[in-house]
Amino acid sequence: MSDLATLGQRIRHFRTRAGLTLDQLGASVGLSSSQLSLMENGKREPRITLLGRVAEACGVEVADLLSADPPTERAALEVRLDQLQAGPLYGSLGLPRVRATRGLTDDALRSIVGLHDELARRSRQAIATPEEARRANTELRQFMRGRNNHLPDIETIAQKLVSDVGHVGGAITHRSVSRLAEKLGFELVHVHDLPHSARSVTDLENGRIYLPPASIPGGHGLRSMALQAIAHRVLGHTEPASYAEFLQQRLEINYFAAACLMPLKQSVDFLTAAKAHRNIAVEDFRDAFGVTHEAAALRFTNLATPYLGITAHFLRVGDDGAVYKAYENDGLRLPVDITGSIEGQLVCRRWSARQAFDRINRTTEYYQYTDTPEGTFWDSTQIGTSSSDEFSISVGVPFADARWFRGRETEVRRESRCPDVACCKTPAAELSARWAGKAWTSARLHAHILAPLPSGTFPGVDDQELYSFLEAHA
Repeated sequence: MSDLATLGQRIRHFRTRAGLTLDQLGASVGLSSSQLSLMENGKREPRITLLGRVAEACGVEVADLLSADPPTERAALEVRLDQLQAGPLYGSLGLPRVRATRGLTDDALRSIVGLHDELARRSRQAIATPEEARRANTELRQFMRGRNNHLPDIETIAQKLVSDVGHVGGAITHRSVSRLAEKLGFELVHVHDLPHSARSVTDLENGRIYLPPASIPGGHGLRSMALQAIAHRVLGHTEPASYAEFLQQRLEINYFAAACLMPLKQSVDFLTAAKAHRNIAVEDFRDAFGVTHEAAALRFTNLATPYLGITAHFLRVGDDGAVYKAYENDGLRLPVDITGSIEGQLVCRRWSARQAFDRINRTTEYYQYTDTPEGTFWDSTQIGTSSSDEFSISVGVPFADARWFRGRETEVRRESRCPDVACCKTPAAELSARWAGKAWTSARLHAHILAPLPSGTFPGVDDQELYSFLEAHA
């Protein structure tokens, strides 16, 4: 509709510049003045042959009529006003439409459009409720489950880009990532003063992607950050209009980065060969491409079903048993709340994701079979450490598919009856009898419970700090 509005404005502009009335132009092109008026008001789409006659009568080219730019500032304001008043935000207010008549001065029109733009900006930046965020995240998880955690369009884009920079196999290098950025018109710049709330910053005007210092530990992190920043441009992202769109974009840039770090063809070849030898191991996949264990585990779930014919599940679980991130398409029953959300829910104490914390030697993967009401599952779990706590990364499959994996011969087996509370959530009868009513404790409050969800044009990033940073480096 905005294209039609701009087209109508340009027809009116060139008609009046040529000194023609609606009746005169209509007589020249064989159309009634009322039909022409509908076109000028963006209410009717003209045929290209009619546009040719209109252009000829006005003494311009058809390309002049089809330009995407409104012909004047006034016309641009009128188009913008129509766009804003046609949106759901204005519609929800129940207010009458304001028409940009000739009697409405330019200053008044600027004020009205400015008020509308500010209202839209504040709506976009409004703090989402936790319920909205959890619902959006749940819908996104269900969306990916329906696609077996696989996004073929992004796979195709990533494979072509890494091929174009000459990457053949193994871990993609920092140089290859830099060349990929250069092909897209960007320079990677490492700085020490990134806004504290931003992992990277892209200067679209000057073609720069600002990243943390190149000397920080963890090469995978810097390559991934650069690829995620590049992904926004490659995938055509615009400023997110909602928290759901923000989450969708974050998922897509993470997927793109993983598909570049572990390209489709090379990854499938590697995993197919491992399956043929019944020796699939996330730690081998990780080491072959120089990424983190979590990145390799997630990437495995992208490819397991469409290319290996294996359904699987993935879990990142904190040392308190709470789910940080999870995926399944193999029937494992994940712990969920009444809304279907998994984040923050506690997994069964008998699952591999929690049993692995009890080991003294945590340098190698931990293997376990778990009997559940939904069947028996095999899991491989690796313990990791962040700056603040420990976590486990688990990849698992149904019993029948364990034959393709290293560690299938483990004799460790547990039984889980969760969500039955008697499984692991209810204290043993003798303990309850001994201590009920005789204990008092002060619970540790997690800061994030009371923190608002991140706001801003890009949720969680301070606009003032961001723009000051860009200005300082421009």
